Amino acid sequence: MKFVDEAWIDVAAGDGGNGCASFRHEKFKEFGGPDGGDGGRGGHVWALADDNLNTLVDYRYTRRFEAQRGEHGKGSDMFGAKGEDIVLRMPVGTVISDAETGEVLFELLQPGQKVLLAKGGDGGFGNLHFKSSTNRAPRQKTLGRPGERRSLKLELKVLADVGLLGMPNAGKSTLIAAVSNARPKIADYPFTTLHPNLGVVRVGPEKSFVIADVPGLIEGAAEGAGLGHQFLRHLQRTRLLLHVVDMAPFDDSVDPVAQARAIVAELKKYDPQLAAKPRWLVLNKLDMVPVEERAQRVRDFVRRLRFKGPVFEISALTREGCERLMQKVYEYLAAQREAAAPPVQVDPRFDTARQDADAPADDGNDPRWRA
Repeated sequence: MKFVDEAWIDVAAGDGGNGCASFRHEKFKEFGGPDGGDGGRGGHVWALADDNLNTLVDYRYTRRFEAQRGEHGKGSDMFGAKGEDIVLRMPVGTVISDAETGEVLFELLQPGQKVLLAKGGDGGFGNLHFKSSTNRAPRQKTLGRPGERRSLKLELKVLADVGLLGMPNAGKSTLIAAVSNARPKIADYPFTTLHPNLGVVRVGPEKSFVIADVPGLIEGAAEGAGLGHQFLRHLQRTRLLLHVVDMAPFDDSVDPVAQARAIVAELKKYDPQLAAKPRWLVLNKLDMVPVEERAQRVRDFVRRLRFKGPVFEISALTREGCERLMQKVYEYLAAQREAAAPPVQVDPRFDTARQDADAPADDGNDPRWRA
């Protein structure tokens, strides 16, 4: 399936049905009175977050969605039926914004979340609605209101706890395949990854997190060079970035320090908030470095880069150091969740610890403590 993370659509809710002006006609009843019913409401257009979807490809070629209009009112006190609603299923993480103004309208962050994109028009009133003690034969009726119409931009930002970033061929796909259930395409040439891959990393029973691999970045990505700039938005919702660096490039003239600095510069150009996210350094492909040279090469790299955060030495191919890295990532995410969780409010009536602290001590004189 082709991966699509941007789409533009037009939605139109149904118009309301018109009211009816009618009078009762029955044998032996010359003045039967008004019996024109109201028109039905037009159908709404809804968006529903579906965790079984992971792309917006359904909206790449079908771009207009129009709900059914409400039926007109009829005589004999018959009201028009309301138009059927339509529900557009979208992946979790979709941002819905106004295509003309750019204003963000909704964000689908939870599976099953449902939002109203366009409201159906109300039905018009029939003359039965205007009957009163002073107006026995009303001839008024109103037309149905038009439904809302909108041009929308859909933008998918994948929901992941951890994002992998780095130059092409740094080993990000190999790493996500080694530590998760994702099976991305892996080859010995750059730009193997053409769209984001999501994987679930399990570090123990009921202990897991989601990791995302995006196409590799190159210098000038923020201005549109390469493929990675199209998918930088997918890193904006992550809570931790793992900067994967190739410590054994095929070309001896390539400087890993210069590549790492270029990645940081592109993040700052694209979004300063993204560059300010917590970032750990993951030095990959150390299995291709002679054992006696590893420690010195790592020290020189960190010193020249002037990196102050956590540094991990791994080999995604042999999985050396990967388990320790994932354990540390989970511990960090768990601590972040615990810090962000609101404090538990305990009703004083059921706070047994507080009741025990407030209880009087047993000094032998209180009759309540005697057997």
